[in-house]
Amino acid sequence: MSTTRLMILGLVSYLQPVHGYDIRKELASWNVESWANVQPGSIYHALRKMTGEGLLEEVSTERVNNRPARTVYRLTASGTAEYQALLRKYWWEYQEPQGPFLAAFAFLPHLPRAEAVGALRARARLLEGWNAAYRDNVEEWTEYKPPHVGWQFELTMLRCEAEARWCHDIAARIEAGEGVHVNEQPEGPTAEEWRKAIRAEHGEPADEDE
Repeated sequence: MSTTRLMILGLVSYLQPVHGYDIRKELASWNVESWANVQPGSIYHALRKMTGEGLLEEVSTERVNNRPARTVYRLTASGTAEYQALLRKYWWEYQEPQGPFLAAFAFLPHLPRAEAVGALRARARLLEGWNAAYRDNVEEWTEYKPPHVGWQFELTMLRCEAEARWCHDIAARIEAGEGVHVNEQPEGPTAEEWRKAIRAEHGEPADEDE
């Protein structure tokens, strides 16, 4: 939700007074679903919520012909302060990237060795394909946009390149026999030993934890 807040408050700051339709269309053109996890359906809800919190205020309501009425927003003093705080939070703090792939990779041993190798190499090819698309279209996507938009694409391409190389490397190590996979003799602690280690570190569960 904090990322959604930052994106919406930032756009209102740029474009105010502005209605939700323009915010939604602009964010869609940025493809924020893929890199900021901002869902289009959440934008109007967030606008109403932040208005209720006093971060935004409704300037007017516009109606064109028979189209639905559109509310025009601008930042309040509290909204400006919240935007500046979020902006600096994400500039000066580092947060580890999150995603379903990291959760799935935590259970790598549950995949057969051959499938893990194939999946990693397929992921690398997908990342390389995305990178090729970025390179081929970056001029079109950044046309009429400020220079920092192109720099953001550069960061995305570097991340794709780095992860693709990592996928190839881990696939090669798995293929060479490193690690342990389903139906293979485990080299690390058994499940029972693991459970005992958890209890030793964190104590026995309370009744509500059972």
